[in-house]
Amino acid sequence: MLTAEEVSAFLAKDASDSLKQQAREGQRYYDGDHDIRRYRLYCRDRDGHLVEDRTRSNIRISHPFFTELVDQAVQYMLSGKDGYAFSDLPDLQKILDEAFNHNDRFNAELYEALTGCLVKGCDYMYAYRDAEDRLSFQWADSLGIIEVRARDTDDHCDYVIYWYIDRIDKDGEPIRKIQVWDSREVAFFIQEGLKAVRMDSNEPTNPRPHVLYTKGDDGDLYYGDLGFIPFFRLDLNRRRISSLTAIKGIIDDYDLMNCSLSNNLQDLAEGIYVVRNYMGDDIEDLVDSIRARKAVGVDDDGGVDIKTIDIPYEARKAKLALDEDNIYRFGMGFNSQKVGDGNITNIVIKSRYALLDLKCNKLEIQLKSFLRKIARTVLDDYNSRNDTGYQESDIYFRFERETITNALDNAQIAQYEAQARQTQVNTLLSLAERLDDETFMRSVCDVLDIDYEEIRDRLPKSDAAQLLEDEGDIEDESEAEGAAEA
Repeated sequence: MLTAEEVSAFLAKDASDSLKQQAREGQRYYDGDHDIRRYRLYCRDRDGHLVEDRTRSNIRISHPFFTELVDQAVQYMLSGKDGYAFSDLPDLQKILDEAFNHNDRFNAELYEALTGCLVKGCDYMYAYRDAEDRLSFQWADSLGIIEVRARDTDDHCDYVIYWYIDRIDKDGEPIRKIQVWDSREVAFFIQEGLKAVRMDSNEPTNPRPHVLYTKGDDGDLYYGDLGFIPFFRLDLNRRRISSLTAIKGIIDDYDLMNCSLSNNLQDLAEGIYVVRNYMGDDIEDLVDSIRARKAVGVDDDGGVDIKTIDIPYEARKAKLALDEDNIYRFGMGFNSQKVGDGNITNIVIKSRYALLDLKCNKLEIQLKSFLRKIARTVLDDYNSRNDTGYQESDIYFRFERETITNALDNAQIAQYEAQARQTQVNTLLSLAERLDDETFMRSVCDVLDIDYEEIRDRLPKSDAAQLLEDEGDIEDESEAEGAAEA
């Protein structure tokens, strides 16, 4: 197990990790905290020093396109009504429904993990046994997870360090709880503010096995381990880079253009004041007098003229529209503002989902690999407890994503399909006299999407078939009577 000094060294190294810095930036933009919030305006004072200009308007509004793109992709990815884990074995399908498809708790945690994956480049879920001794899963924030390997090129992870802020003490110092996991046990550490990392003395068993519980009336203590480090990582891409990277510059430009337009409208709403022979000495006092009291003092030869300036509104509007299109284009999202333009056939709607489909197709590959690791763990646990032999190959994952459609188009398509089936049935009826009964009924069932084997015994038999069946029954009865007499 790692020592407190080693844990402290890994925490310090992780704080300056470039991937974690990008992940924190992605989380900040997902929360609507854009760089525009830190935008400042500067000017030079009388002495030529560069200082912040507090007299001009500096409106700072974030436009959370990134939040919409992430939530849109996650909702679209998990929009299927029938679930995503399937098997051709009925008994195994019931297990998958309970563990995945109809497990609201798991799906809520999966939603968080998938969101974090898009926002930060990767995210985690970890396994644990709940109060009913069932294997359960919970989302874990990748910003608080450090993977420790003997070598950076190793696929095998030796330790996982998981930390989180437990509370803020009365002096405003954060109390950080730290867990170090290996394949058999977990150790608990604590760090108070900037103090050194130390073992958590509040934990009665430290380190302790993965599973620790009491059993029986005597309260006997039992323990066990999961046999693996119970953290599963979902990657967005090979380099684990946030989806914000491709569009951050465009979002920043949109924020700047929009806020600059607001600043122009705020500052130039009443025009520029041209003051002649001002009686004061300080230009800042002049600006304050105009803004606050709408008045300014001048001498006998003085005066005030107001000059209006035309704001380049159309140019800024065109630039904002261009930025918005590029955000949805390079962010590979669906721009719902473009649907209501009068051309809303299913073909047009499907084409506008093309970029989002491409994005989710790439994400689906990573998500299937991630879920397969979890499903393998679920199957191993179920097999060991119930003495079954289900294999990972018995499971497959399928994501059916739903899109908005044109109801009129859907009705027309259904009508065309019904007419096509009617034509096929009429063709078969015209050939009924030339086909045997079984071939005819199989063909009709194929057209109507009916399982022939299920209704085979309930179909009326032809005269020849009925005669053969009756003769067979008579022969069976004769043989039975002969056997009885003998």
